[in-house]
Amino acid sequence: MFARICATLALALAGPAAAQALRGHNTAAPVDVEADRIEVQDRADRAVFAGNVRVRQGDLSLDAARLTIAYDRQGGDGLQIERLDAAGGVTVRSPSETARGQYAIYDLNRRQITMLGGVTLNQGANTIRGGRLVIDLNSGRASVDGAAAPGATTGRGGRVTGRFTVPQRQDSPQPPR
Repeated sequence: MFARICATLALALAGPAAAQALRGHNTAAPVDVEADRIEVQDRADRAVFAGNVRVRQGDLSLDAARLTIAYDRQGGDGLQIERLDAAGGVTVRSPSETARGQYAIYDLNRRQITMLGGVTLNQGANTIRGGRLVIDLNSGRASVDGAAAPGATTGRGGRVTGRFTVPQRQDSPQPPR
């Protein structure tokens, strides 16, 4: 039973929902999960990976202290993943971006990813900080706001902050001396 649940979880993570969310990401690549411990709570329909959790698929990765996968039994041998909850210094990396926060929730049914708690999003030298990052995979819309879970840190004063690089242009006038 344990091996079947782990194999089903790996296949579901590599499924078609991820293909739409991550343009160019190879969803056919194998999913590798490492943790210090796994506990399958079969009666609760969830699996908990704890301690130095690392999930990799192609060039996408997620690191956290703990990952809980909630699933629904689809009769017989099938399982359908409904939600992933990551906690404890969550870092999600792609080749061009890195997002960090204390918590991350991926609701597969709503097709929404939420990161909470001192969220930082980096793309090259550009940085945005806030309390919450929400990505709607249906619309492709992402938003950052200063709200956060109780006790979690946010951007300065509960506001969103950002720093963006400005490319130097050769035709730009020079500032007065």
